[in-house]
Amino acid sequence: MRIVIESTDRIGISQEILAVFAQQAWDLKAVEIISCFTYVNVEYEALTLSLIKKCLAKVAGVITVYTINSLPSEQRENHLQALLDKIPDPIIDLDKEGKVLAMNQASLSLINSDEDSKTLTNIDDYIGEPISQLIKKIQCSMLGDNPSSHAITLASKAYILDVSPVFTETKSLKNEKLKQYTGSVLLFRSMHTLGRQISLLQSHQQHSFDNIVGESKSIRLIKEQGRRFAILDLPVLISGETGTGKELIARALHESSARSNAPFLAINCSALPEHLLESELFGYASGAFTGAQKGGKPGLIELAEDGCLFLDEIAEMSPYLQAKLLRFLQDLRYRRVGGTKELQANVRIISASHQNLAKLISVKGFREDLYYRLNVLSIELPPLRERDKDISLLAQLFVENATKQVNTHQRIKTAKPKLTTSALNLLQEFSWPGNIRQLQSVLFSVVALNNDHVINDEALKHVLKKYGSSEHSQDTHNNYQSSGNTQDKSLLEPNNRQTIFISQAQDWASAQADFEQRLLQHFYPQYPTTRKLAERLKVSHNKIAMKLRQHQFK
Repeated sequence: MRIVIESTDRIGISQEILAVFAQQAWDLKAVEIISCFTYVNVEYEALTLSLIKKCLAKVAGVITVYTINSLPSEQRENHLQALLDKIPDPIIDLDKEGKVLAMNQASLSLINSDEDSKTLTNIDDYIGEPISQLIKKIQCSMLGDNPSSHAITLASKAYILDVSPVFTETKSLKNEKLKQYTGSVLLFRSMHTLGRQISLLQSHQQHSFDNIVGESKSIRLIKEQGRRFAILDLPVLISGETGTGKELIARALHESSARSNAPFLAINCSALPEHLLESELFGYASGAFTGAQKGGKPGLIELAEDGCLFLDEIAEMSPYLQAKLLRFLQDLRYRRVGGTKELQANVRIISASHQNLAKLISVKGFREDLYYRLNVLSIELPPLRERDKDISLLAQLFVENATKQVNTHQRIKTAKPKLTTSALNLLQEFSWPGNIRQLQSVLFSVVALNNDHVINDEALKHVLKKYGSSEHSQDTHNNYQSSGNTQDKSLLEPNNRQTIFISQAQDWASAQADFEQRLLQHFYPQYPTTRKLAERLKVSHNKIAMKLRQHQFK
């Protein structure tokens, strides 16, 4: 029986109340005293509330006695347990000996799912048990007064174990504050949770098909096709020229699928060397190579658990990684770099390339068997020059976004400038070898330089000069239509334009700069990374980077 005794605030009254219980030989299980209230958990076969009241009547200052469901400490413990159970990640509280003080329901499920762990029926059965006996992969060396993180695998699922030490503040004889280590809190973060957090950090925007700007027939068809593909849990290959919005479509596929609440992680396969790309995708085990993080590191495949992994510029992947990716796609099983344990993944693969993979296959530049694994469902994005009806909508959106961004960095706010009819006509006539990305860049530059309430064709022409004429852009565009191994003879063979260019040369330096500008205009849309462009032109990576900056391509 749990009761509370309300009394006056008199010195010694609590002792007199407890003395009554001792005289009656009632079995006290717990006692808690707060000012004016004495809480008691008492057991006795013939004990009744009326009997307790009768015995306490002789104690001066007792106001009332009544039963309660739980003592204050029990109530706090119940609320704490309810709070812990609301946390989706397993969390375990340990004392300094490494024994369990508290845990949540997620921890119970985690321990019982591991074949190597001790299995009990409920949380109370685990209290007081050494954590090393419950989860054998947690060693005493992992615990201590320093925070640490470890990569562990339980029941074929990978987790990051965060160990946080707990300290109690005490005072020394000299009244100095001292911190004493009293235990640790273990938090198991699943790859799904980590992946979702990374995914949210990558993008804060909504990426549904409704957010894709465009009313042309081709875009309406792609939206309809994308919505059908989204509900099919199969690999998708997105093709199209650089700057056409392949990642935007990939994110829309994810947002419209049953995996929308899980992570969406993206990686550009051309941005990293082979060995780094391998460890980013598949992760690595502890001690896999010199400088490897202690405890290993999960890869994007693990972090994207239950979600989607977007492989951009898949054509840039090395033959070795193509073979390893093919092996993974066969049964979604893999090993970390330097690891021996096989892991299972549940991810949807969406890939993209601006290159013509069919032609790359014909010249042995891409594995045919991998192509068929990736190209179960396919979406081909049209270039911007074939979407002239959408240019006006996109232009209005980019001008509005550019105005907002410019206004955040200046004290005097300006209204959104309007595009004149002649300016819109000029935008529609331009061939846009860089597609939507190039259109956005041009309009952001125009808005930043604009001092008027309108944007006319003259302002656009000034910015478009660095991209060359519309006719030239159309002629020199693009690698998606032809194999990357062609010789690009159109730039080298003499013609009327080259004759005019030579005759108009003012001096050697300006002619050389003009030639470099045209050379980069021709090849950069085809080889949009400095590494690939350097390989094509057979110069150093640094030289290409310098020339791109010099001619304002970045």
